[in-house]
Amino acid sequence: MHCPYCSVAGSRRELHAHLVERHGENVRGRRDEKTDRLYYRLDCPLCDEYAEQEVKPRGHDPEFWDTYEREIRLVAFDMLLYHVEAAHEE
Repeated sequence: MHCPYCSVAGSRRELHAHLVERHGENVRGRRDEKTDRLYYRLDCPLCDEYAEQEVKPRGHDPEFWDTYEREIRLVAFDMLLYHVEAAHEE
């Protein structure tokens, strides 16, 4: 597999770790002002698709994103790799 952001290649596991460490800034968080729910969004760099999922912090903890940012990135990039495999791999 190849990184969708740069020229790095490796196994899915290696690429997953690379994405989290080198491209983590692409996972963006947002809080819905009306519902106070937290979401992450990750756009596919190869097409117009994106993943946006609710993050479910207990009690709407304002520190949740900072505390669990790495874990949120792991999930987001896992979803991106599934998408890349399905839509962009030959």
